[in-house]
Amino acid sequence: MRHQMLCPPAATALRFELEQGESITCEVGAMIAMTSGLTVETTSKSRGGSGGIIKGLKRMFSGESFFLNHFTAQLPDQSLLIGPTLLGDCVHHSMRGGTMIVQGSSWLASTPGIEIDTTWQGFSSALFSGESMFWVKCSGGGELYLSSYGAIHSLEIDGDYTIDTGHIVAFEDTLKFNIGKASRSLIGSFLGGEGLVCKFHGQGKLYYQSHTLPSLGALLGPKLKAK
Repeated sequence: MRHQMLCPPAATALRFELEQGESITCEVGAMIAMTSGLTVETTSKSRGGSGGIIKGLKRMFSGESFFLNHFTAQLPDQSLLIGPTLLGDCVHHSMRGGTMIVQGSSWLASTPGIEIDTTWQGFSSALFSGESMFWVKCSGGGELYLSSYGAIHSLEIDGDYTIDTGHIVAFEDTLKFNIGKASRSLIGSFLGGEGLVCKFHGQGKLYYQSHTLPSLGALLGPKLKAK
């Protein structure tokens, strides 16, 4: 299977070229166009995975859909075009075992061999980080495709690294984070506009986004007329 990123990073879409028998699992509603030699199967579980209804319900808590669409090429040289709901970027991450923790709504597609589940990050972390209490957990081996609002950048962390809350797209589970102040004093952190931050530690890969929807909403909200 081959993929191509189209129109990055402001309005990225993904084109897949599939050979006969190859499959890819996508977020419901992500398909833009496809050739006639592809079939679509809609289920509540990952291709070859388990869990069914329970895992579908758990994904809904993380902001993903209950159902998953599985596209399979019945003929050679088939093409599939998909795109995320929001304007922004997409990124490709190869998994060779291990687990990637993904913010809700950022999982876009993955190949068979990657199990899609939901994990709980804890009430206190969710409350203070500005993120959801539930995250998407992708584990196994295969190709993973993520999306977010704004451009996506990656970092290889070895030690400690601080990132503003709300900008996390995904990270390997070898990384852990604590919620802390941006500066020495809590008042100074909020007066400086940074507030609370996520302080990562360990070794692993981190993906982060350049913009966030809450910031856009805070900017546009006061300018919109009430109905």
